[in-house]
Amino acid sequence: MALDGPHSGYHWRGQTCRFFEGWYFRLTLPQVAETFAFMYSIDDPAGGGDHSGGAAQILGPGEAYYCRTFPDVAQFWAWPHRLGVGHWRVASAPTPGYLTSAAFAQNVQEGYQVSADHHQGRLLGPLGDVVAAWDYRVEPVTAWGAPTAKATAGWLSYLPVFEPGWQVLMAHGWASGWVSWYGKHYAFEQAPAYAEKNWGGAFPSKWFWLQCNAFPQHSGLSITAAGGVRDVLTWQEDVGLIGIHYQGQFYEFLSTKARFTWEIEPWGYWQLAAQDYRYRTVVTGKTAGSGAGVRVPTRDGLQWLCRDTTRGELRVQLWLIEGNELVLDATSQLAGLEVGGGPWCDRWIVAS
Repeated sequence: MALDGPHSGYHWRGQTCRFFEGWYFRLTLPQVAETFAFMYSIDDPAGGGDHSGGAAQILGPGEAYYCRTFPDVAQFWAWPHRLGVGHWRVASAPTPGYLTSAAFAQNVQEGYQVSADHHQGRLLGPLGDVVAAWDYRVEPVTAWGAPTAKATAGWLSYLPVFEPGWQVLMAHGWASGWVSWYGKHYAFEQAPAYAEKNWGGAFPSKWFWLQCNAFPQHSGLSITAAGGVRDVLTWQEDVGLIGIHYQGQFYEFLSTKARFTWEIEPWGYWQLAAQDYRYRTVVTGKTAGSGAGVRVPTRDGLQWLCRDTTRGELRVQLWLIEGNELVLDATSQLAGLEVGGGPWCDRWIVAS
């Protein structure tokens, strides 16, 4: 399967207004119960603005965090019609663009590159030491939707009325290769992989997110759920969705089309429930850990307005309404759980 579905390409078309695009790639290593989350972004790629430039962030084992900025937008590249993105900070290659693995290793001292089936990079410390390096191949299995990929936010995501745009590029895939992190080497075969992206003028003013595709008893099961305050022209609205890929089927619940409720604490507890005419689901996330802060694009550039854990507990339950038949009940201790925006200090309760 190729990751050439909706919104897989780069969205910037030369405009000079405030713009960002961000990519998120998650690699889960169940054997050691750890995660690598790679977050890349480009702000105001036209250059010359107060916030112009890129960044690479990694949330690694033990939820340790590292970030490097890439101030030169001329060293950024992205493909307009399919997944392909990269940014160099130090390189001897003449023109930014996708390289073979060997050529990248030889010519790029610091930077990253990603395509639908390959992910490679190297980040240095302030003294030039290698903090992180990685090179792995990806076999995509499931995009968003089945049997064909579709837009995560529906057909309205093609219209320039929503802020920001969001697309799950790969709900599930298998990754094989290696990552080096602060001197420790992680080699893996057929590790669960996930990818998504967003773009626009800024992140929502308030949001939450849950993701997991590493369930011990359910190989290939993937869930992504999210909700936020979305800008629509001159007003705002609360929107949420749950997407479950399980045994070749796709179960999708949108707050605009189904009964949908959520109760989200400022940190530590997430519960969503949704029901359409055939199925109902309950998704519950928990963590007793403190998580880690990460930066997200805002009107004022990258800011510490997001809190993540990659070690959350997630339970997914799905019933067929006819006969109240339990279709799925699965739990993982390797979920990604997130809150962002605000800050907000009270439980967020929404019912639609």
